[in-house]
Amino acid sequence: MMRPLALAVMAALAQAQFASRVDLVEVYATTATSRDDRAVLDLTASEFEVLEDGRPQRVEVFAAGDFPLAVALALDRSFSMAGARLAMAKSAGHVFLGALRPEDRAMLVAIGSRVETLAPLSAERSAQHGTLTGITAWGTTSLHDAVIEAIGAVQPAHGRRALVLLSDGDDRYSDHPAEAVLARARAADVLIYPVAFGDAMPRLFTELAQLTGGRAFHVRRADALAPALASIAEELRGQYLLGYVPDRASLTGPRGWRAIEVRVTRPGVSVRARTGYIGGTER
Repeated sequence: MMRPLALAVMAALAQAQFASRVDLVEVYATTATSRDDRAVLDLTASEFEVLEDGRPQRVEVFAAGDFPLAVALALDRSFSMAGARLAMAKSAGHVFLGALRPEDRAMLVAIGSRVETLAPLSAERSAQHGTLTGITAWGTTSLHDAVIEAIGAVQPAHGRRALVLLSDGDDRYSDHPAEAVLARARAADVLIYPVAFGDAMPRLFTELAQLTGGRAFHVRRADALAPALASIAEELRGQYLLGYVPDRASLTGPRGWRAIEVRVTRPGVSVRARTGYIGGTER
């Protein structure tokens, strides 16, 4: 028999509203074939295994398909991006916004000497396109501060929350170190998709993607940026929601990191998901 909590959550799913609960851990999983990296969209609940701190968990909530999405598109507008790089990033941003569903909500964050929310979270796509077109180069790259602020801005939204970050990856003059960025990502539930188009992939970008269940991209050619953004939008449309209630030790024990591992039993299929969450109570 399904527990009352699971019934309540399933009712929420039917209304396409996903909200974090005190005692329910939500994990969004992205699957792909090992051979050609194509999404696998016909998995069943029995083909997933979820472990918390190495202990198997009972998946009480399972859903596949389109979910409500709130996404922050953070664009590096610093002087290091001036010219062709900024034009390329803006063009890719238009592709990403255009690939979202009408009901998806997006916000625009500009990264410069200040971190600015140029367009608040909404589904008003026309206004977002207009704001994106008007972005010009300005300032230095307070990248760490921007990631922390963008996570905080999108975290309160219902449903899946994601951050798509476009930058050359070089932080300059942030108030926060990289360790603070990772700590903020651990404490939140936001999928992070960093896209670097500098000379190298910053280690922070890879760590943020692995930690949150997102995906990091290193784009070396201008014509590869728009397809990368389109693939992110497509991936966000084909995920699975897994929900479980952790044991009492996880809920009431000392506050700290709870490691999550998601597995798929079907041969030839890989899976990505966030690697854990902050649980327990303060002592």
